[in-house]
Amino acid sequence: MQGLEWAMLALVLGLAAGAGIGVLIYKSVLQSRMQQIETEARLQLEAARSEQKDLILRATDEALRLRNEAEAQIREARASLSKQEERLQRKEENLDRKLEGLERRERQIQSRERQIEQVQNEAEQFRQQQRGELERISALSQEEARAIILERVENESRDEAARRIREIERSTREEADKTARKVIGLAIQRCASDYVAEVTVSTVALPSEELKGRIIGREGRNIRAFEQITGVDIIVDDTPEAVTLSCHDPVRREIARIALSRLLKDGRIHPTRIEEVVNKVQQEVDVIMREEGERVAYEANVQGLHPDLIKLLGRLKYRTSYGQNVLQHSLECALLAAHMAAELGANITVAKTAALLHDIGKAVDHEVQGPHALIGADIARRLGRAPVIVHAIAAHHQDEEPQTVEAFLVMAADAISGGRPGARRETLDLYIKRLEALETVATSFQGVQRAFAVQAGREVRVMVQPDSIDDLGSIHLARDVAKKIEESLQYPGQIKVTVIRETRAVDYAR
Repeated sequence: MQGLEWAMLALVLGLAAGAGIGVLIYKSVLQSRMQQIETEARLQLEAARSEQKDLILRATDEALRLRNEAEAQIREARASLSKQEERLQRKEENLDRKLEGLERRERQIQSRERQIEQVQNEAEQFRQQQRGELERISALSQEEARAIILERVENESRDEAARRIREIERSTREEADKTARKVIGLAIQRCASDYVAEVTVSTVALPSEELKGRIIGREGRNIRAFEQITGVDIIVDDTPEAVTLSCHDPVRREIARIALSRLLKDGRIHPTRIEEVVNKVQQEVDVIMREEGERVAYEANVQGLHPDLIKLLGRLKYRTSYGQNVLQHSLECALLAAHMAAELGANITVAKTAALLHDIGKAVDHEVQGPHALIGADIARRLGRAPVIVHAIAAHHQDEEPQTVEAFLVMAADAISGGRPGARRETLDLYIKRLEALETVATSFQGVQRAFAVQAGREVRVMVQPDSIDDLGSIHLARDVAKKIEESLQYPGQIKVTVIRETRAVDYAR
């Protein structure tokens, strides 16, 4: 037991000694750590103090640099301000000098104005004296002199206006003529069609005079039957070996001509045979008319025509106007209108269709009352043609007022085709009447001495009295005569009006 206690005591003492030793060791380590920390703190403090000194030195240097720069900028600004002050001072001096010069010039101007005012007063007094002296010399008041001067100025202005009008008309006419010649010339060059004039009365040649009796028949039964079936009059006169067929309907006249020629070749002429041959020829002519209508529509490149329109076109093959075949004339007009429309940028289809159908009314004008232009327009309207085409047909003789470019082109094509040399023929009486009408229109104006229609009515030369009409009046007279011809006469193409004013001085040596 005692041994255990001694062991326990020894253990306790040993633990106590170990604790004491551990405390001593801890204190020693702690002191050593504290010394190390103090040493590090002193070092950091010394480093911080050194860094602070460096920062202070750098800040001081930067402040000195900024101060120096600011002082340099201040010096530059002061120098610039000094220069500006010098410039402003020089400008003020210049302005002062200029103000002195302006004041001096103003004084000079005022002095000159006073001198000018004085001179104006003197001039006004002198003008009043001159006016009084002129009124005394001319025995005219100021109002009378003003009226004379105004009248003279008015006459001069009228003369100048007339000259300007003449120049404008001349230049416009030259330009229009140039363009028109180009368009029409190109159209005519592209449409140089051959033409053979046909007569309106058909003549049938007979192999012998004996056939006239067979045509008449016993007691005239053959000729009566022929005239009744065909609707054509047979004229049997003293013309050797020929008979004449007369009818207003060209188709009937053609049917009668062909039928009579076949009867004469056959030799059998009696009412039954006449009726048989006439019916057969009529069917053949209907086929020919349809084929001719189709041919013309194809040559004119007009498509979509109603069959009745094609048949009416074919009827125009046997119709003439002033000796000109109407079907050939219609085809020629279609080609001309198409070419002119292409040159002017108009509607080619409308122009050529309207030109091809413009005389379609002549195919039935012996059956329907009215102008052929309006008859043709009504037919085209009923058979489905467009309103622009109907209008161009109705307006080609100005039965309606033309409203479209195509309508004017159809009018121009109709005039070109009918007015070209050799296209139409007229009797001597009509030719003389047309020339007399032109001369009558020209001599109806005051101051006209004589008038002559020359160049087959293409030109009218008007001789005027020189003491009644001056040169400018001649220009107005030419325009008035041309306008009256346009309003009162109908003619193909155009008529040139030439006014001639001639002054003759005559004396005799004795």
